[in-house]
Amino acid sequence: MTDPRYKKLARLLVEYSTALKKNDRILLDMIDVPDEFAVELMRAVRSAGAIPLVEVRHTRVTREALRDTDEKHAKLVRDVEMYRMKKMQAYIAIRGSANANETSDVAGDRMALYSKVLRPVLNYRVNKTRWCVLRWPNPSMAQAANMSTEAFEDFYFEVCTMDYRKMAAAMVPLEQRMKAADRVQIKGPGTDLKFSLKGIGAKMCKGDRNIPDGEVFSCPVKRSINGCIQFNTPTIYSGTKFDNVRLEFRDGKVINAAASNTKRLNEILDTDLGARYTGEFSLGFNPYILNPLCDILFDEKIAGSLHLTPGQAYEECDNGNRSAVHWDMVLIQRPEWGGGEVWFDGELIRKDGLFVPKDLRALNPSRLK
Repeated sequence: MTDPRYKKLARLLVEYSTALKKNDRILLDMIDVPDEFAVELMRAVRSAGAIPLVEVRHTRVTREALRDTDEKHAKLVRDVEMYRMKKMQAYIAIRGSANANETSDVAGDRMALYSKVLRPVLNYRVNKTRWCVLRWPNPSMAQAANMSTEAFEDFYFEVCTMDYRKMAAAMVPLEQRMKAADRVQIKGPGTDLKFSLKGIGAKMCKGDRNIPDGEVFSCPVKRSINGCIQFNTPTIYSGTKFDNVRLEFRDGKVINAAASNTKRLNEILDTDLGARYTGEFSLGFNPYILNPLCDILFDEKIAGSLHLTPGQAYEECDNGNRSAVHWDMVLIQRPEWGGGEVWFDGELIRKDGLFVPKDLRALNPSRLK
């Protein structure tokens, strides 16, 4: 018997997240996902009158493809993927690999080459389709969360199927404030960072891009960032885990970078000219996500967090930065994580993870749950 929660999640993805309409074409990118859920998702797509195209992938096979990739191979993959993506109105990717480090032994230059060549496909998908990306629960994620597998599955379905319509209504004032903001300052242990958002805009993420969701993002003016930021959550990029990432900026560029693996960190930041500039700034506030899982789709939504992103900017909130890299790094500012403050144009917006202005308090955990 299929888990009834599968049907609830599938309907949310089809009816709300991607808002499928009759005759829409959607690519379902299933990576290490149970067949039972893939079937349930296909049925939900067809019930909406849309047309599913299904791709089934496995990360161990993908690792082998990446190990000996070269420019000819990467360009062939790009051309095939782009042709297919241009046939789609929507895209759902579900990633269920039990090993987040599966590609950790793929040479860095191969990963950088592949990412750079395939970036146009990602950009097209992000900017031209209705898309949603999520993980699939597994024992590895449960272990990272210090939970049993069963308890983590309960948590996963609770957070992924929460009332995103209620959250969306509460986000509107924050989106408006970020659109109007110029000067931003972030303060905290080891952190004093200043930059501008002037003219960039803002976008709320309310369950129609990622599941789980709960953030409003903008993007620093490219050369406006100055100061230091000390991140306090682990992060994985290209299969390598990093702790205690610290970035120092001058006129928008990362001039010093250190972490538990400083050499690899700087290799990634040297992928191209845009990797040392930023492409996103966001405030996270999902009330059900409190601690890092080392999974960015969860970690960037942590209640009382923010993230800053070296690399590619989204066209929706664009500072003009282009890169094969887009690396969300998370700083939690709740008191048990050291606290901190976010200021817009001299006004205290959030202190120790809680929104201060009256019009933003509906985003605090006690109001969203």
